[in-house]
Amino acid sequence: MKILVHVSRILVAITFIFSGFVKLVDPIGSAYKFQEYFSPDVLNLEFLMPYALPFAVLLILIELMLGVMLLIGCLPKTTMWGLLGMILIFLFLTWYSAYYNKVTDCGCFGDAITLSTWGTFYKNVVLVVLIIFLLKNVKQITPIFSLNGLKWIVFFTFSGSLFIVYYVLIHLPIIDFRPYAVGENIREGMEYKGEEMPLIHDFFLENNDGEELTNEVLNEDKVMLVVMYDLNKSNLRGFEKVKKITDKALEKGYKVFALSASLNETYLDLKQQYNFNFDMLFCDETTLKTIIRANPGILTLQKGTITGKWSWIDSDEIILE
Repeated sequence: MKILVHVSRILVAITFIFSGFVKLVDPIGSAYKFQEYFSPDVLNLEFLMPYALPFAVLLILIELMLGVMLLIGCLPKTTMWGLLGMILIFLFLTWYSAYYNKVTDCGCFGDAITLSTWGTFYKNVVLVVLIIFLLKNVKQITPIFSLNGLKWIVFFTFSGSLFIVYYVLIHLPIIDFRPYAVGENIREGMEYKGEEMPLIHDFFLENNDGEELTNEVLNEDKVMLVVMYDLNKSNLRGFEKVKKITDKALEKGYKVFALSASLNETYLDLKQQYNFNFDMLFCDETTLKTIIRANPGILTLQKGTITGKWSWIDSDEIILE
């Protein structure tokens, strides 16, 4: 029995730690997922939409800390009840997603691992069984360090997690699991490989006249794209930095475009206000949110390969060849 408890403890702990970490490095992605759950056609909890990011951060921290506490044996009874409560919430959400086919990817493992809706639900069923088993045998979950050791591990884990959250919210995810990571080729990501769906299936660019320019942009040798998925939500301080770096890019021979899902008329007002020397191309909002977790964000391409990604706040660090 002790061996079974030990194995179950490790499996549950590692699962929660991994799940929490891959979302910790990209909390904005989790916030987008909660916004999807809160939308009218899913749970119809629109009043929670403005709180999606703090809710996501809080849940990520709890998930990660509970996994660490289980692994080291800190407050086992409290930890197990916390894990049971959290997994029951996840179980309901994944069942709802699978049964009603509402959210096709729950984001349980961020963008690192994508499971089917029913696959995710059954994974959570297994976790529920393991957690209940551990709860019934909670007395066998013993600390692996002294009390002071446990306190320091919890303290440093929590402090480190807060620092990571702060850093990635200011800059960009420290690990990019998406098909738009630096070094990935967008055109290759759009290709079918046998019966598998392409990793990128919604990258489509068109100008104000409705002319598709996707291939033209991906064929260019030097391209800078300024991603502003919603101009009304863009950080206004970022536009001044965007102006400086895009002017430098144009001097270096780059083709520069703004990418947005906003109306072109809105961009024209912005273009005049900040004296931008480049035009806007329309792209799907969800796609733009996937490409880069900044608004505005900047990326450079060479023949469709992403050579760099920056938040507007880091635009001074961009070195153009």
